[in-house]
Amino acid sequence: MPRRSAGLLVYRRRSPEQVEVLLAHPGGPFFARKDLGSWTVPKGEHDDSEPPLAAARREFAEEVGLAPPEGACLDLGEVRQASGKLVRAFAVEGDLDLTGSTSNLFEMEWPLSSGRKESFPEVDRVEWFDLAEARRRLNPSQVAFVDRLAALLGPAG
Repeated sequence: MPRRSAGLLVYRRRSPEQVEVLLAHPGGPFFARKDLGSWTVPKGEHDDSEPPLAAARREFAEEVGLAPPEGACLDLGEVRQASGKLVRAFAVEGDLDLTGSTSNLFEMEWPLSSGRKESFPEVDRVEWFDLAEARRRLNPSQVAFVDRLAALLGPAG
């Protein structure tokens, strides 16, 4: 059975014609020098006992360090990443001030095979991007979420 993740794609309208989405850059040494194609919807794994939307909201708070916006969520469906993991995303409108954003930490052996453990933020930064730039930055399998959001929002998206 594939692993499952759920995420929250927060969007804001800068003008009637411009929509931006909030993306997260993964922390840790493997992504330190990666940019295009590496960003992600803030997301995390969950099991069958946790509803996907509840998991998406929980993971957003953990990874972004801010409460997710209240409001009706749009179900953007599911994608399969290259790893085989299934990711389901929900979109919610909100304009968050990212000033106080801090991610939770994870621990891993670093440098590899050194026997030493180091802590890294799960997300090292979050930023707003217009939809065209978001498509360039996102993990390729997650671009579908931006496309689906744009379709749901209509001409402004």
